[in-house]
Amino acid sequence: MLQEITENKRKKVEQQKHLYPTKLLERSLYFDSHCVSLSHYLTRKDTSGIIAEFKRKSPSKGIINAYADVFETTLGYMQAGASALSVLTEEDYFMGNSEDLTIARNANYCPILRKDFTVDEYQIIESKSIGADAILLIAAVLDKERLKTLYKLAISLGLEVLFEIHAKEELDKLPDNDIIIGVNNRNLKTMQVDVKTSFDIINELPKSSLLVSESGLNTVEEVKELKKAGYQGFLMGEHFMRTPNPADALKQFITQLNNQ
Repeated sequence: MLQEITENKRKKVEQQKHLYPTKLLERSLYFDSHCVSLSHYLTRKDTSGIIAEFKRKSPSKGIINAYADVFETTLGYMQAGASALSVLTEEDYFMGNSEDLTIARNANYCPILRKDFTVDEYQIIESKSIGADAILLIAAVLDKERLKTLYKLAISLGLEVLFEIHAKEELDKLPDNDIIIGVNNRNLKTMQVDVKTSFDIINELPKSSLLVSESGLNTVEEVKELKKAGYQGFLMGEHFMRTPNPADALKQFITQLNNQ
């Protein structure tokens, strides 16, 4: 599935290059703006560490919340206490789009992660132009040199990078130790999700990195245990998006997190 999505993304990017050349993207209102630091917000003592995700659909779970309003949901997330936002912009498999992220940017001042399958330099320039503060680079779909090249470009534009890994073998691909590493709890072979993955790999991760646990987080107890283990960020979307009011669900979750 990951390879299929990635190949589809490469084709889409080539189409986008013709429709919206980089020179046009660089004229965006956001292109010269200062990015909000994801790492700073995740490590602040007065925030929850939760990266609340706006997500309509996933390939494995199907429709999650097709009609959620991105402005209301993301603004509600921030007001509820999210440290940062994640917005899916992949169209064919996740029902996302770039406009969603720009709408979220206009509604919020906290950092926004563009959640997509970044395979080309063009997408990084595009990310800055639509208002993102950080991008995702997935180690499973990029080799070491590509990860390094894309990372350098992102940093040069002021963007931060969340490097996503699924297994300890992918750590050798990462360009540095002083970075943000996201451990995705989803097994790419079986597509099963197990939070135990984050605990199993924790001792292999660089001590100087900022650590984020992704996928399958559902309970306050899980987040508290992950915090004790050394994680500072917790990317959560489906747990909130499946409810009638995702922002309210997040607010209740953070209240319980703070009270236990």
